[in-house]
Amino acid sequence: QVQLVESGGGLVQAGGSLRLSCAASGRASSSYHMGWFRQAQGKEREFVAAISWSGARSSYADSVKGRFTISRDNAKNTVYLQMNNLKPEDTAVYYCVGGRSWSILTADYDYWGQGTQVTVSS
Repeated sequence: QVQLVESGGGLVQAGGSLRLSCAASGRASSSYHMGWFRQAQGKEREFVAAISWSGARSSYADSVKGRFTISRDNAKNTVYLQMNNLKPEDTAVYYCVGGRSWSILTADYDYWGQGTQVTVSS
C-alpha cells in the first residue's frame, strides 16, 4: 500500500508559478511510476505529466508542455510539479498518482492522493 499526500496548491495570478509536492509513503513507493492528473470543475479528470520510477523518462500533456516540469527525489520519496506561466485554464484540483504501468490513463494508476486546489486568476 502506498499513501500519497499533495501540497503546494493555492491562488496565483496568471503568468505566475507554483510548485506542487507529493510525499509518498509505503512499501517500495520509489519503484512506482508517478504522475499528476487534474480535474477542473465540471470536466473530466485529465493527464498532466508522468515520470518513470528512475526519473529517466517523462511525459507531458500538450497543454502544459514547455510550462510544467515533473521531477522526483527518490531519497525523499517526493515527486514535484513545477508549474510556470500559469493560465486561468490551469485552474483545477491536482492529483498525485502512482502505479506500476507507464501510462497516461487514469485507470492504470493504483494510488491517488487527496488532491490540492490550484486557482489561477486572470
